[in-house]
Amino acid sequence: QVQLLESGGGSVQPGGSLRLSCVASGRLQSIDIMGWYRQAPGGQREMVAVISYAGNTNYHDFVRGRFIISRNSAKDTIYLQTTNLREMDTAVYYCNAGRGISYPRYWGQGTQVTVSS
Repeated sequence: QVQLLESGGGSVQPGGSLRLSCVASGRLQSIDIMGWYRQAPGGQREMVAVISYAGNTNYHDFVRGRFIISRNSAKDTIYLQTTNLREMDTAVYYCNAGRGISYPRYWGQGTQVTVSS
């Protein structure tokens, strides 16, 4: 099993920034991809950004150029640096992880991001 613990959510005004963190623990040899999904009230869970242990990244178009995903391998942690936040970015942000075609397999509990004036 792999455990994922997110932090860094909060409330900001439009145009603000937040940095989300996700620490992985447990059987880390069973994962080689980590990422962030989000779910807005009444909406479906959707991919935001993913990063492979090889360093490859992928972003959904609605965050490209505003969010950056990164990984600190020494700390088993990934980050999501968000900038120029919009009200449409309001959602619960979930960290996830997996290996190969089994991605995503493991999920964190989520952290709330609220963007409001």
